[in-house]
Formats: sequence, structure tokens, C-alpha cells
Amino acid sequence: MDNIFLLVLIGFLIGASGTLIGAGGGFILVPLLLITHPKMPAATTTAISIAVVAANAISGSIAYARSKRIDYKAGLLFGAFTIPGSILGVLMIKYVPKHIFNIVFGSLLVILATYLFIKAKKQNEVLQKNNSANSSGMVTHHITDRAGDSFSYSFNQLLGIFISIIVGFISPLLGIGGGIIHVPAMVQWLNFPVHIATATSHFILAIMTTVSVIVHFSQGSYHDPKIQFVVMGLSIGVIPGAQFGAFLSNKIKSKLIIKILAVCLCIAGLRILFLTMN
Repeated sequence: MDNIFLLVLIGFLIGASGTLIGAGGGFILVPLLLITHPKMPAATTTAISIAVVAANAISGSIAYARSKRIDYKAGLLFGAFTIPGSILGVLMIKYVPKHIFNIVFGSLLVILATYLFIKAKKQNEVLQKNNSANSSGMVTHHITDRAGDSFSYSFNQLLGIFISIIVGFISPLLGIGGGIIHVPAMVQWLNFPVHIATATSHFILAIMTTVSVIVHFSQGSYHDPKIQFVVMGLSIGVIPGAQFGAFLSNKIKSKLIIKILAVCLCIAGLRILFLTMN
């Protein structure tokens, strides 16, 4: 992965796939770095991944903003609550034993992937409209995207905040980006329409990873010219790849996006378990 053309190509594929499902692409990049650079410290691997995910999330968010599918109210709220966990996760990565954590987390991803794949179906907007917004912590949002499609959904705001804090903490520890957790949580537990969830998750990811990159930078994680080269090459490919992924998102049905997300979750979970046991 020290060839600039290869880095750009990999970055493009990561950007397209990550933006399509709102996951950032770290679940692909981290295992790839572990395979191609087995002696690279875990902290360096996650620092590189977070920087590339940040470039992906910012580019993808711009594309999703043009399609008007980002729920800014929810995104800003949830994004703000990922920040404390994100800072703590970066600071703790050098000290927290990851063996048991990886086994538990990898297993949870595989279980969640199985659940999503079995339950994958188009969301019933009528049922979502009838969700009670008067329950404790419940709010209702309405969005009309650029294509004229309207979305109305109710969700538990307090639950969303709790999930965001956890996601913020976990993401920098594993370097996979929080979208791979945030998207299924927003769809299954918060009742977000799939296309709104992927777009909003990407916006949240842009906020969270930018903070993580700043903390990594302050710790000197990017001072090595070789690391700068890898991050630059991948980012050059990720930025247009994210635009392409957002374009594909407008063309693919929500049911298929959920199934793709389930497969990616399973791959990420198995990757974590495999690397922990070897």
C-alpha cells in the first residue's frame, strides 16, 4: 500500500462503499492495514483510519446535503454527544486491553448483522407517523428531500443521545467509524427511514471523526511522513468515492441497503474475532 495509485484506488472503493451505507469505510480499511502492515502499532492503524473516515464523511455529507436527506436537528444533537466519548476513546486507546473487548464487540456485530439481515424490510412510513411523540423523550421530525419524497418519523431522543455517547467512545478505539453501529441503531431502535439514517449518520460521523483527528494530531499521530503519505493517498480517492456512494444511495432501495449493511457488519465482526484469536 505504498503506491500512490493503489492508495487512490483503494480510497475510492472505501469512499463509495462507506458512504452508500453511512459507515465511513473504516471496517474495510482497518483490516486492510493490518494485513499489509502487520507490524504497524494499533494506535497508528486507527489514527490513519479515522483520518480517512473523516475525509470520507465530510465529502459524503456534502453530497447528502445536496440531496436534502440529512436530519440536521438530530445530527447536530447526536454529533455533539459523540464528542466526549470520541475524545476519551482516543486518549484511552494506548491503555485499554483490547483482547476481551474485541471478542465481545466482534460477537455483538455478528449478532446484529444476523438480526438485520433477517429483519430487513422496507420501513412502513404510516406506522412511523402513528408513533406517539408525546411519550417521554419522543420527538417527531419531517423531511422532504430534493426529489420531493417526504419522510415523517418519531424517535426517542434520549435513547439516541445514549447510543451516540457509546458510539463516540467505541469508534476511535477500533478505528472503524461509528456509522456501522449508528445506522442500524437509528433504523431499528430509533425508527429513522433508511435513507435518512445513512445520510444523517454520515453527518454525525463527520463531526465525530473531525474531533478524533484533532486529538490524534495533538498527540503527534500524524507526524511521520510515511503516515502522511498513506493518509493523503487514501483521502484523494475517498473524496470522489464518497460522492459516487451518495449517488448510488439515491438509486438503491432501502431494503438492499440494509442487507448490504448487514453483510458489512458481519465482515467487521468476523474480522475483529479472527484478528483477536490469531
